[in-house]
Amino acid sequence: MATKTDIARQFIEAIPHSKALGMRLTEMGEGTSTIEMPYDEKLVGDPETGVLHGGAVSALMDTCCGAAVMSHPASPGGTATIDLRIDYMRAATPGQSITATAICYHVTRTVAFVRATATDEDTDNPVASATGAFTVEAAR
Repeated sequence: MATKTDIARQFIEAIPHSKALGMRLTEMGEGTSTIEMPYDEKLVGDPETGVLHGGAVSALMDTCCGAAVMSHPASPGGTATIDLRIDYMRAATPGQSITATAICYHVTRTVAFVRATATDEDTDNPVASATGAFTVEAAR
């Protein structure tokens, strides 16, 4: 029988934009997830500096938050983003991969609440932070 981690990994790998961005689920726990996205010149938002586009970072954080919700013990299935606020704190360092880590810290009957952080190799200095609300799919 497939575990929640297996289901989340299959889900992430099946999403075309996640594949296109090179996202890879690297860690998952009960209500937590970590996803890495390698640096890719196709994702650069500023050709002069080589900095990744904020939309790629946003997609990474959204996907990571959704995986954290899916892995939470109180969440019976799939999820969709209701609201996601991202605060960009600095430009990601060109050439470095971005890692997002999310925690689903509260689940109600219909909504899950998540916090996330994205970093490059300078893990003490976040690139972005996020808070979000996601749907909780009813058990079938």
